[in-house]
Amino acid sequence: MSDNYVIEMRHITKIFPGIIANDDINLALKKGEIHALLGENGAGKSTLMSVLFGMYQPEKGEILHNGQVVKITDPNVATRLGIGMVHQHFKLVECFTVLDNIILGAEDAKFGFVQKKASREKVERLSEQYGLHVDLDALISDCTVGMQQRTEILKMLYRDNEILIFDEPTAVLTPQEIDELMQIMRNLKAEGKSILFISHKLNEIMAVSDRCTVLRKGKYIGTVNTADTTKEELSSMMVGRDVKFVVDKDDAKPTDTVLEIRNMVVKSKTSHKNAVNNVSLNVRKGEIVCIAGIDGNGQTEFVQGLTGLEKIESGQIILNGEDITHKTIRYKNTHGMAHIPEDRHKHGLVLDFALEQNLDIQRYFEPEFQKNGFIKFNAVRDYATKLINEFDIRSGQGPVTMARSMSGGNQQKAIVAREMDRKHNLLIAVQPTRGLDVGAIEDIHSKIVRKRDEGDAVLLVSLELDEVMNLSDRIYVMYEGEIVGELDPKKTNVQELGLYMSGAKRDKEVA
Repeated sequence: MSDNYVIEMRHITKIFPGIIANDDINLALKKGEIHALLGENGAGKSTLMSVLFGMYQPEKGEILHNGQVVKITDPNVATRLGIGMVHQHFKLVECFTVLDNIILGAEDAKFGFVQKKASREKVERLSEQYGLHVDLDALISDCTVGMQQRTEILKMLYRDNEILIFDEPTAVLTPQEIDELMQIMRNLKAEGKSILFISHKLNEIMAVSDRCTVLRKGKYIGTVNTADTTKEELSSMMVGRDVKFVVDKDDAKPTDTVLEIRNMVVKSKTSHKNAVNNVSLNVRKGEIVCIAGIDGNGQTEFVQGLTGLEKIESGQIILNGEDITHKTIRYKNTHGMAHIPEDRHKHGLVLDFALEQNLDIQRYFEPEFQKNGFIKFNAVRDYATKLINEFDIRSGQGPVTMARSMSGGNQQKAIVAREMDRKHNLLIAVQPTRGLDVGAIEDIHSKIVRKRDEGDAVLLVSLELDEVMNLSDRIYVMYEGEIVGELDPKKTNVQELGLYMSGAKRDKEVA
């Protein structure tokens, strides 16, 4: 291969129990290029990048760095070679501050003491330079998902790496932040850095990448020049069929009110202001209502207050005419509420449980799955197998696969399957398609619309403007913990929605 390749991965094969994650894959990264890696959930993209970063050792194949064969035995070796990685699932210490996480392992020490002042100044410069604004003194446990993502990116930039791996870096960023990140990537490329960029978002790949390598079910499909292809061609290479990019749905026919929120207030953990301030809204049978907003404007706290994950200071939650404000999470779950959470690891799955246990975790006490306090294991496995087939959850060992070992997209599919299949009449879906490929997004969107058409009330919380505009029947916009607008997606556009989201516009009647 040519000398201008900074990284070559030749005939890489990586095997896990029950599955060949990477099957004889070749990948070459040129110096000063942005190279996209595209594929379905579970196609082997993150595994391949984890091999490059030293987190996995391949069964076969070799890696060349600037033309020389190297053995990357762990991430420290990768770092010494100038390779950095922003992981899809954050590698952060929750009880540490943002600054401590960024400098961890690369501390500037003098006489055995960490010199945080110089490190803080460097991080602040990077933060300002790239528009990645974070609170350096906040604990990671108190940070939004978006701020955790920015922390991961700053962690890599702090180490001055020359080869940068971005694994789904925009999954939880707002449209404005995504545009900024795209510009960051262009700037890094202009500085001579080489970037490997995993994304399911074809618009981003088309906008920023020079070349794109496509994987499907662990196999190499092809590498194309991005300028010479289209979104439609890439999506077909990725999933092996044509994909629709517009949601097919009839007009909503809402009836009775299922959920009513009255003057909800939730305290902030990080400031003296209320995270949710006097919010009132309603969701009816047969409609999809979306809460839109820039990440960090109270959506997380609102959903946690609604579902019982966070204590609300005041206000009322009425579900199916019953005041459930102070009911337990179990009570809410068994009386009509289903919840696809924002953070699939913290609130969605028990990572060290098997897939079948996670799929049954909110129903194991029902007569179908237990008798006299003893679990009916065959019934649990049959149920898990049904959901695996229905939602195309890909796992190396089927129902007994450990949740931790699955790809992020398939973990998300498992949560969506569990919550959608449970008996409910209110579906709270927070970032339901986060990290999913275009084929899976199409499928999940159609299932959400079907739930609406069957009479469910759907409360969608999304940072994806395309998802908001395509899926919603009504839109509430949240800014600084308050509802500042109620919009009809048929009568608005992305520009107007952006004005509400940024606080530049506000409806007096809902304020």
